[in-house]
Amino acid sequence: MNPKSILIVEDDFLNRRLTRKTLNEMGYEVFEAKNAQIAIDLLKNNSFDLAILDINLGENEQNGISLGQHIQSTSQVPFIYLTAYDNPKIIGEAIRTSPYSYLTKPFKNSDLIAAVEIAMLNGSFKEEEETLLVKDGDFKVDLDIKAINYIESEGNYLLVHTNEKTFSCRSTISRILETLPSDSFIQVHRAFIVNRNKIEKFNSQSVFVNKQALPLSKKYQNEL
Repeated sequence: MNPKSILIVEDDFLNRRLTRKTLNEMGYEVFEAKNAQIAIDLLKNNSFDLAILDINLGENEQNGISLGQHIQSTSQVPFIYLTAYDNPKIIGEAIRTSPYSYLTKPFKNSDLIAAVEIAMLNGSFKEEEETLLVKDGDFKVDLDIKAINYIESEGNYLLVHTNEKTFSCRSTISRILETLPSDSFIQVHRAFIVNRNKIEKFNSQSVFVNKQALPLSKKYQNEL
């Protein structure tokens, strides 16, 4: 059996190597990236079971939270944060990207190992749940729900919008809400559901997703 692979994204060389050493001793295959761009390139060309992201990746560099958002929207790779921050604002921003764990530096090796094992376990269950059967032309395909920007009701069908294209499925807003995770999807109008993680901004009348303005009904404002 091939060892499970982990991507470490950490700008500090010593911290990166110490983390790698701990994980290697546990039998994991480990890849390293010192910034977000290197990590994104590795993610494009490799399959990982877990990513470990430091939030602060250096001055003038894309931070770990932004990278977490990228991973969340483009892949099913679970990730955890390692950080020296204990600021409630930073923690809140990190939690909104749905990490599988959050460790504050300095941490014990046993804490790291426990966080990795739990993330691996939870990730293996979640992978089986996070697809939606949709119609793509004459074919039906399993669509990763993380790729969904928003869902729109149109007659007896739903239009499922992603960055690349629009799919369809025969269902209703109320029925599809029962199958989607409530921590990721929210109804904003009688005819629209949005992916919380794709919301760019909103006001009392509209929600912006992928630069698209969608109507926000008064009924759903408080929940949003």
